[in-house]
Amino acid sequence: MPKRTLEGNVIRDKGDKTIVVQVERRFSHPLLKKTVRRSKHYHAHDETNRYHIGDRVRIEECRPISKLKSWRVIGALTPAGELIRADAEAQAAAAAASAAGADNAEIAKVAEAAAEAGGGTA
Repeated sequence: MPKRTLEGNVIRDKGDKTIVVQVERRFSHPLLKKTVRRSKHYHAHDETNRYHIGDRVRIEECRPISKLKSWRVIGALTPAGELIRADAEAQAAAAAASAAGADNAEIAKVAEAAAEAGGGTA
């Protein structure tokens, strides 16, 4: 079964490695035929504390991380709606570190952090 993905705005970022995302859906009322807006809050895992209030993010369903968290952040959305993946930003940082002349230990540390932020294997 595919994992669900949702888009929403960060409304709270006070918790460590946790953000609260407000996802809004629109539907036609069955009787009144008027467009109705409903919103719901989702607690999502943000490993690097990168996202702040007002950011538009995409979240993906995952295994339960805590009592309230069963979602993780995939990445931020630009105003045009394009996804900037969290792991792509970390890999770009690793490339910049290697271009700046950092030693191999630092580059490996940045690459490892990029793999952890992506949630998968390198």
